[in-house]
Amino acid sequence: MLQLKWPGSDTDKRVLLHACCAPCSSAILECLLQNGIRPTVFYYNPNIFPQEEYITRKEESKRQNDALGVEWIDGDYNHESWLSCVQGLEEEPERGGRCLSCFKMRMLASAKLAAERGIPYFTTTLASSRWKDIKQIETAALYAQEAVDNSTLFWTQNWRKGGLSERRIQLLKEGNFYNQLYCGCEFSMRNK
Repeated sequence: MLQLKWPGSDTDKRVLLHACCAPCSSAILECLLQNGIRPTVFYYNPNIFPQEEYITRKEESKRQNDALGVEWIDGDYNHESWLSCVQGLEEEPERGGRCLSCFKMRMLASAKLAAERGIPYFTTTLASSRWKDIKQIETAALYAQEAVDNSTLFWTQNWRKGGLSERRIQLLKEGNFYNQLYCGCEFSMRNK
């Protein structure tokens, strides 16, 4: 398993992990726990469509974290707010401007929650997906970090490395988790 280089103090090894789904979270959570890092999982994904899909992914994320004994926080589902956030970007390709706006919205909510709870770092499972642009995710997260006056910091970690992608596949099968076939938003369904 990947040996993580914790960016902060050894006396406060807490991180808020924004989670997009159980499959993407599985190997990351295992890795964090094995490295003595205490995650709090924040499930905030107003981009997911339709609502039934959102509920399925949310329930799987909750099931996973309950089994691990990890604190899990449910972010509100407000798809209308997300649609307003990406208005005018509906025709953008995957990895385009719509995705960046979506990431900014989700990372800002994550940074605000981490700051409110005094959690020194936040990160996201979005950085584990080969379908996502890591530079966009980092840009969005650094935007969010700055928006909360650096009261929590983004932990830049490439969650695709160190065997985590392979371990994700194993854990997906072992946990019998629902594995979605598209990013989540109705616009990404075109590329399904």
